[in-house]
Amino acid sequence: MGSDERFDDLEAELRALGSSLDVPVPPPERVASSVRARLEKPVRRWRLVAAAVAALVAVTAATPQGRDAVVAILRQAGIELRLGGETPPPVRTQAPLPGERDVPLDEVAAQVDFPVRTPAALGEPARVTVADGGRVVSMFWRDGVRLDQFGGRLDPFFFKKVGPPFPETAEVDGVTGFWVSGSHPLGYLTREGGGEIPLRQAGPTLIWQRGDVGHRLEGARSMARAVELARSLR
Repeated sequence: MGSDERFDDLEAELRALGSSLDVPVPPPERVASSVRARLEKPVRRWRLVAAAVAALVAVTAATPQGRDAVVAILRQAGIELRLGGETPPPVRTQAPLPGERDVPLDEVAAQVDFPVRTPAALGEPARVTVADGGRVVSMFWRDGVRLDQFGGRLDPFFFKKVGPPFPETAEVDGVTGFWVSGSHPLGYLTREGGGEIPLRQAGPTLIWQRGDVGHRLEGARSMARAVELARSLR
């Protein structure tokens, strides 16, 4: 599917959202009209989509229909953020990603079909893994920071169950990302059929997309530190 087709699909989802929501202010048709106008601009469309999503979270998160719509929209970044009205119960187990295996850093590029970068602010990771047939690369540092990188497609890779407070927006090199500030359940969606694999209870995480690559940076002590690390990717 080409990029124009992806945005056409996304626009259709947003327009459907505008017509289905029952919120007092602003009227749904005004939300849909505003978002559609922004999407029609050809320049830096992904940044506009992310900004539109940030605005829609405030309007829609209070309703079940809205939460479902936000989940669908955030799939653009390769991650589902499942927003709920209550804090979800924690995941008590720890499971690896499918087919996860250790790989030397200098051999990672040959194992995947997307560019992989390392945050200069952290130096070389203590451990690197490749999972699910080259679908995900994970890097680990001894201070507890973890960086997952994956081909950013419409189909999601990870899902997060998030209760209040809802994610904040954070800018990384001109791209709008999302900061999940608290501990939350993390899971993985399989390549075949989208089956769900509960992984573990994740810590504070920064989510963003650069080009065709999705990123989730976990374990930074604050959003400011996470953004600093994200901006140092080389």
